[in-house]
Amino acid sequence: MFETLFLILILIFSVVIHEVAHGYAASALGDDTARHAGRLTLNPLAHLDPVGSVLVPLVLALLPGGLILGWAKPVPYNPYNLRARRFGPAIVALAGPLANICLALLMVVAVRLLPVAGIALSEALFAGIASIVLINVVLALFNLMPVPPLDGSKVLFSLLPYRYHFIEEALEHYWFIFLLAALLLWPYLASFVIALTTLLL
Repeated sequence: MFETLFLILILIFSVVIHEVAHGYAASALGDDTARHAGRLTLNPLAHLDPVGSVLVPLVLALLPGGLILGWAKPVPYNPYNLRARRFGPAIVALAGPLANICLALLMVVAVRLLPVAGIALSEALFAGIASIVLINVVLALFNLMPVPPLDGSKVLFSLLPYRYHFIEEALEHYWFIFLLAALLLWPYLASFVIALTTLLL
């Protein structure tokens, strides 16, 4: 039970980083909606979603595979305020997964440098760092799937020529089916994600 709560705390921290990255990317491109909404903060209370940040992770923790994922309240932004009108939404969308990847890589570097600095890596410390890497890799990969409302769909829609607009319409119309299928298949991808994390560490 303690391990599950610890993983959920890491998840909450990671999804907050993810959403704040979206907000800062939008702000850098000229839209201050997130700033005015008070969402450019690391305070988790400003971002928590009771279902996505607590309930879903608890349920997934009970499923085979042991991987958890979730989400926070989406940081608002106005795409019409972005200076890069064509690819701005894609840049904002990519900022979240990239933040998770950067956090995971930072932890990998820490594992390499701590022993060099004379700091012993206890089993508990290594397990904690490994959990941060694992959860952030999971968040990045999951959010990059091109299924609405995930970030990958926003990237796809920004890059698709207009003649393929029917793909966007199909994904938006049946997004729940695709997302449910992704969630059901996710436990089967657990071994791949765990193997990738082990390779990184």
